[in-house]
Amino acid sequence: VNVGMAAENDSDEQSHPRCIKLPPAVEVFANLKNAQTFAIDIGLSLTKIAYYSTVSYRKALYEDAEGLGNSGELAYKVFEGNRLHFVKFETRYIENCLNFVKKNLVDVERFHGKSIKVTGGGAFKYTPLLQDKLGLLVDKKDEIDCLIKGCNFLLKNIPCEAFEYHRHAIPEYKFQKAGPNIFPYLLVNVGSGVSILKVESDEVFERVGGTATGGGTFWGLGSLLTKRKDFDELLQLAERGDHRNVDMLVKDIYGGDYSSQGLSGELIASSFGKAVACGINYINNILGQPKFSEADLVRSLLFTISNDIGHIASLYATVYNMNRVYFGGYFLRNHPLSMHTISYSIKYWSRDRVTPLFLRHEGYLGAIGAYLYSTEQKDKCSWLENYAGSSSFKDSISTDLGIKVDQLEIDQAEYAVTFCPLLKDPASYIPDTTDLAQDKEARDYWLQCFEESVDKFVSRAIHSQPLSPTAKDRGSKLKEKYINRLHYLHAQPFAYGALTVRILLDTIEHCMKEFDFPDPYLHQKRKENEEALRHLHERITVIDKLEGVEKIKALILGVLSGNIFDWGAKDVAKLLETNDFGFEEAQAKIPGRPWLEDNLDDWIHRLQNGPTHKCAAIFVDNSGVDIILGILPFARDLLQRGTKVILCANSMPALNDVTYPELVVTLRDAAKICNVIRQALEDNTLIAMETAQGGPCLDLSRLNLDLCLAMVEHNVDLVIIEGMGRTLHTNFHAKMKCECLKLAVIKNRWLALRLGGDMYAVICKYEQPSSKIKIYDIEIKPEAIKDGCSCTGETTELRKCDNSSDRNTSKVSV
Repeated sequence: VNVGMAAENDSDEQSHPRCIKLPPAVEVFANLKNAQTFAIDIGLSLTKIAYYSTVSYRKALYEDAEGLGNSGELAYKVFEGNRLHFVKFETRYIENCLNFVKKNLVDVERFHGKSIKVTGGGAFKYTPLLQDKLGLLVDKKDEIDCLIKGCNFLLKNIPCEAFEYHRHAIPEYKFQKAGPNIFPYLLVNVGSGVSILKVESDEVFERVGGTATGGGTFWGLGSLLTKRKDFDELLQLAERGDHRNVDMLVKDIYGGDYSSQGLSGELIASSFGKAVACGINYINNILGQPKFSEADLVRSLLFTISNDIGHIASLYATVYNMNRVYFGGYFLRNHPLSMHTISYSIKYWSRDRVTPLFLRHEGYLGAIGAYLYSTEQKDKCSWLENYAGSSSFKDSISTDLGIKVDQLEIDQAEYAVTFCPLLKDPASYIPDTTDLAQDKEARDYWLQCFEESVDKFVSRAIHSQPLSPTAKDRGSKLKEKYINRLHYLHAQPFAYGALTVRILLDTIEHCMKEFDFPDPYLHQKRKENEEALRHLHERITVIDKLEGVEKIKALILGVLSGNIFDWGAKDVAKLLETNDFGFEEAQAKIPGRPWLEDNLDDWIHRLQNGPTHKCAAIFVDNSGVDIILGILPFARDLLQRGTKVILCANSMPALNDVTYPELVVTLRDAAKICNVIRQALEDNTLIAMETAQGGPCLDLSRLNLDLCLAMVEHNVDLVIIEGMGRTLHTNFHAKMKCECLKLAVIKNRWLALRLGGDMYAVICKYEQPSSKIKIYDIEIKPEAIKDGCSCTGETTELRKCDNSSDRNTSKVSV
């Protein structure tokens, strides 16, 4: 989701954005008018321009929506966010691109005399051009320093940035989650030559070796051996070749495998070994034509260089005891054959002890590093990739300039985020249940499902702004962009990293924000909340008449019934549109037991026989009936048992999910009806907090830092996750250090049948930790907070305090 550091702008509160004409894919050099600072990485072949801009967007203000009718036009406030833009193109077009930047900058004179951070081999050559076009003073930065800064930034902030490549496997790409600990690692940068860098921390790294046989070798020899002169043409030619016509294999010498030495007959014994005899015969006109083509020669050359790089990298990994090696540089450029050869080589020589990893945005490392030099605070904040503004890592995009470019946009997060401190193993946590790139049946279904649903979402968005003259036009462009993205993902499932239901849902919300539809369900949620509050007293009265097992069952059934009220579920939305579907009707939809996942008896036994929980963190789902008649009575019962409760709600809107500002208002109104809730709010035993999430799912690796601190401070020993998106799509297999209750109703018939149930099948999954682990303390590295920056990003560490003398159970140390 595209978010920014909130900075209120009262002067433009009621304005509508101008209708910006966006192409179906991305807008190149977007938002130049608001550019603040620049950095550039000029290579011999490719140039990457980086710039930082401010982006205005509107937020829906739930409390101010009361009494404004159905227009909602005044229930917004304009905020300002920060965005990083990176544009990559061939260096030969640098003057054209700088002319375009100069032409589209507002008040270009304001940059005169300011400095631009420049790195790369072309920094010296193009200094006069930069000074002439933009009036900037050139501040050259070390290339290796910039590479490391850029690599660390991507590994910490961008999920699915790194991946393993398996050319003949399904799926080909195995993406890595952005982990809490990225160090140590080796970075092998394959440019004209090869540099091998050992990275131990943000500050500690060194070049430990390399080789002169790199991308320049491939390009130079390829140009001599063939009529091709372009680097990409050589790579394409290699794809068509057969190296066995040129290379001498083990079986060519021994007639098969060399079994005594464990050598397969298909291994290359001598690169270009067969070219000796063919070359001599060709020169002497004995055979007339050689038995190999230019494509065979180039493929053999590619294998020769790639195998050499992989072999050398594996040796350095062994010497320095590293099991992760990242590869980047111009030579690779995410080319399948190159990645396959290097992967095979390093696994062969290391006997699978070293994992070769590649980067989706490896071409931007230097530019990112150069930019971070210009503003040291930025690498201490949290960032998110802007999918709507970024091109695929597999394909370039055409522009009005007549050249092809790649583009990456990254938005600064509004909140500092970190891993949930109660995850059993943060390093192995994956916030997705199904990999759609691997599961073709599921991929085809969900892509089609979202395409069929987009009209409903767009219609709701337009309807939420009836007085806006641009709403229909923006809605039409939103639909066009989202459907084009779905079609592209159908053809290229790996285009933006992992492909999951969470990503598809988040992309909807991102597009809503990009086209200025901040919270299309705002008034629907307010209406449903008001209606549900009228029934809260009656619901509590019914619950209070029950005791023991029956009361616990009724509370769970209430949560499940409330969870049906989800406007994001197509079949349920049809029921909700009839206006005669209420809480009792929802209860009737819940099937009899045993449920699809049924640990209700275990939960009942725990409540009746175990000690009182200290604190429960409940990740809530929908507004209206769900939160008010389902979750609040459930939370009230925990409060009456002596358990503190933290209600965790989305920070940003997603469909009809309850947001934190909305939850605060709802609790205030509920306190007027229920004395238990009122007293709990006064005693601070019932707390509302925001998750830093902006979609219908839940990524526990990017949780609001303040919430994580509170979970530690209040000794949370029970986590409750509610809803189909948060439970089934993302955290069904998540393991916690404490007790965990996952509750959801499956409101999609296809998914329910696939899992062995039917529509409205129930998930009631109660899990206890294998061993009790108590988190006593939370520590944030001092260097994570500098110069007043409130964001800490992935540098934040939450960990158990091992020194008993330092333990402090009553407060959180920062």
